Amino acid sequence: MNSFVRARQPILKTSFHLSPPRVRQQLTSRTLPSVNIQRITMASSLSSVSKFDPKNMEFRYLGPTGLKVSVFSLGGWMTYGKHVTGNTVKDCLQTAWDHGINFFDTAEAYANGESEISMGQALKELDWPREEYVISTKIFFGTGRKEPNCRGLSKKHIVEGLKQSLKRLQLDYVDVVFAHRMDPNVPMKEIVEGFTQVIRNLNLAYYWGTSEWTAAQIQEATAIAEKYNLIAPVVEQPQYSMFARERFENEYAPLYSSLSYGTTIWSPLNYGILTGKYNDGIPKDSRFAKEGEFFKDTINRLRTPEGQEKIEKVKKLTAIAERLETTTAALALAWCAKNKNVTTVILGATKVEQIVENCKALEIIPKITDEIMEEVEGILQNKPEVKQHIWTQR
Repeated sequence: MNSFVRARQPILKTSFHLSPPRVRQQLTSRTLPSVNIQRITMASSLSSVSKFDPKNMEFRYLGPTGLKVSVFSLGGWMTYGKHVTGNTVKDCLQTAWDHGINFFDTAEAYANGESEISMGQALKELDWPREEYVISTKIFFGTGRKEPNCRGLSKKHIVEGLKQSLKRLQLDYVDVVFAHRMDPNVPMKEIVEGFTQVIRNLNLAYYWGTSEWTAAQIQEATAIAEKYNLIAPVVEQPQYSMFARERFENEYAPLYSSLSYGTTIWSPLNYGILTGKYNDGIPKDSRFAKEGEFFKDTINRLRTPEGQEKIEKVKKLTAIAERLETTTAALALAWCAKNKNVTTVILGATKVEQIVENCKALEIIPKITDEIMEEVEGILQNKPEVKQHIWTQR
């Protein structure tokens, strides 16, 4: 049985307006049968003006689904609802949209729900046709409340947590809902049942995915879905960058071949290190400066010999970027997108200028030839050895 069950489409309720009787009679007798007139009226009432221009953006299918998302997307982690609010959030979303981005990501945990509130308000004010953009949120960590059922992956929190997320987003549904982490305290069958319920029975989402799950956990969820006629996850949200490769390229390799599993990668610039901004210390307006406590361990590692070796690699990558007439950040983003197993690269931005610059990575993807890839690998010296996995085929 196919585990990738299509979610039901939301029921669209529409009132139809017919033309005045005399005009309708004339149209009916002179041109088309009355049934066709009704179809034309129905189509007219359902039509809306498109506001999205894909420009030169590349779109990829989200794993084994028919959903197409832009190869670069915009996320709200550590930005929207926290350091960035109000009109700036709206301006960032609009700038991404203007550059062909149609996929936006957030989570209940981001700024304890404030990210969803800020992005939801921006989407409401922008008033884009709902069918023209894709949005995801994530359930697991909760929003900081102390009540024990307000976090985790119990069926209760999957359902009620997503309902609360939708209220904050001011939306009827999200396109994708992620399990933000695996919950070892909940039976896998209950987790899969919970996500099946919000998709199949409640129409609160179309697809569900995982974030930072092991390959074995994803395989287990898929097997349970097949066995009990439930809906399987179709996409993973993992960390992936030039400096974080092992899980994505090695552990997940069987998922791509056997399940066509999709990926929406986060931190493609390795917390900003791959921009080169930390080559000479920590700038006052940087993420490390604003979130010093959160990134305490990362900052301390950067000061070690291994961390300084990483900085030297960034400097060498900068030389390649300059030859390609681009920035180090754009090179790092394009390198991620070059991987055919990457569905979309989630960008983070506090200013519209960052989005404009990062979207230039789209032009760099075709410039990363095999020779450039070899040169980059020579600098990184961290390519995982893809092992032979014993994997049960679907």
